[in-house]
Amino acid sequence: MTRDLSPIRYADAPHAVQERLAMCLLDLIGVGYGGAQTELSQIITRFAARQFGGVQPLLFAPGTASPAGVALAAGMTIDALDGHDGHNLTKGHVGCGLLPGLIALAPGGCSGEDFLDALLLGYEVGTRLGQALHATAPDYHTSGAWIAPTVAIAGARLRRTPDDFARHAAGIAEYHGPRSQMMRCIDHPTMVKDGSGWGAMAGVCGLLLAEDGFTGAPAITLEAPETDALFADLGTRWAVLEQYFKPYPVCRWAQAPVEAAFELQRTHALKASDIAGIEVESFHECARLATLDPTTTEQAQYSTAFPVAVALAHGTLGPSDLDGAGLHDPEVRRLAAALRFKESAEANAAFPALRLARVRLELTGGSMLESGWHHPKWDHTAPPSADEIIDKFRTLTHPVMGVEDAIRIEEAVSDLARLPLSALTDLICGAHPEG
Repeated sequence: MTRDLSPIRYADAPHAVQERLAMCLLDLIGVGYGGAQTELSQIITRFAARQFGGVQPLLFAPGTASPAGVALAAGMTIDALDGHDGHNLTKGHVGCGLLPGLIALAPGGCSGEDFLDALLLGYEVGTRLGQALHATAPDYHTSGAWIAPTVAIAGARLRRTPDDFARHAAGIAEYHGPRSQMMRCIDHPTMVKDGSGWGAMAGVCGLLLAEDGFTGAPAITLEAPETDALFADLGTRWAVLEQYFKPYPVCRWAQAPVEAAFELQRTHALKASDIAGIEVESFHECARLATLDPTTTEQAQYSTAFPVAVALAHGTLGPSDLDGAGLHDPEVRRLAAALRFKESAEANAAFPALRLARVRLELTGGSMLESGWHHPKWDHTAPPSADEIIDKFRTLTHPVMGVEDAIRIEEAVSDLARLPLSALTDLICGAHPEG
């Protein structure tokens, strides 16, 4: 590697960094089990087992595939429920593809500490690679674009791949990674989503190819001189502490309007029938989440209007509100259809570092209510507690597997630095417990 990545070592990281990494890991697993309930996950898991045959257990589901198939299926499964961590300046996510890629690449007998070391490296490098891509390419690409070299780099650490091979792995993965157009998916939400599974697959393939002698260096996002400043503070600025978490399984851009809606709904004890019209004032990209009448969970997750309508109608927002019968609630659909967007110069100027939004409501009697400016909940500047992430994990997993198996996963994540990796992977790979 031309970059010195040695400052990133789990054993030497501050305790706060180690604690946050454990929160990210538990949250990703919980979202993975939530995502496994979607049609998207079931399709891609069957596809991976058929088209990428192998003996490695899949994550969150029964069956086996090759390492590439495992990474593809699990990366898309986590991404199928848009509730995983992310980073404001990358305008995307690292962990959702990094975790499956590393599990797919982990050698036999891998220790939990070695896995955490690679996971931490992935968050630190991957967050910077995402920013580097935005700085060096004119288009806005999905997260899979930087997940691909991230998985190759972190996987090389995990497998102790020599640096010259690891450098080629990063180059192969970056070259073949999915530089798919993010706003195309925003404008037309479907199952393609954020490219995370394809990025994880490309990263796995890049590393395995490099270990066989395939060449591919350099990775521009890692090696270009104009990205030097992003890597100058490795080991002193911890990107894992800059990840946000999501309380609701919808696009991050929609979460500030949801918070504003919750403020009005709770402060004024509103009923859906009280509301005649809704205005959301926010940044341009928030307004691009323009689906008013979703018919699929993907459209609901990549909408601003529908989650805001759910928040105002029910005072809650969870996976069941965004799929199945939840998509057909007549009052939610009425409110979503009554929503209009107003683009804000102030919010545009603050984006992407901040996601600002406020909501105005026209009531049936003609009076108006207005929220203050809101940020999304659980930003890195005001992160959730470990207990809040545990509560979220339990909400997602207990209906799927029951309490006892979920507790075993919590315990394995908490103690992973002192356990073999198999203490965790035996619980989440190759089986899909029913509650």
